[in-house]
Amino acid sequence: MNHSIQPINKYKNIMLIDDDDVDRYISSRVIRSASFADNIVLKSSAKDALTFLEKHSSEPSELPEIIFLDIDMPGMNGFDFLEAFSHLCNEIKTHCNIVVLSNSLEPDQAIASRARNNPFVRKILNKPLTLEALEVS
Repeated sequence: MNHSIQPINKYKNIMLIDDDDVDRYISSRVIRSASFADNIVLKSSAKDALTFLEKHSSEPSELPEIIFLDIDMPGMNGFDFLEAFSHLCNEIKTHCNIVVLSNSLEPDQAIASRARNNPFVRKILNKPLTLEALEVS
């Protein structure tokens, strides 16, 4: 009898905010193949992500534990998102940990420093997301 062992996902809910369809697809595939989360909420804009968070603010079990945030997006960029995030209710701010995604191998030092100095940013990772990056998260 062959009993396959199902991998145990590290997180229940995560959110991926990225305006680039290809990057969003690659990152979501990596997250799924790593069994990193039960559910992935994909958002193509920071504004849509904020709407989702506000809508679920009274349902902590629906909030993402990790938010992967692309910094370079048109309209509302990642830093604009972080500013708006800072004004959300405490339940959201304490439940959600933000990981900034950078699309350059050597992120611009001013951008990296600004992201590192934000109290809600836990880590900065390069895009595209890799299995190795998730393993050390």
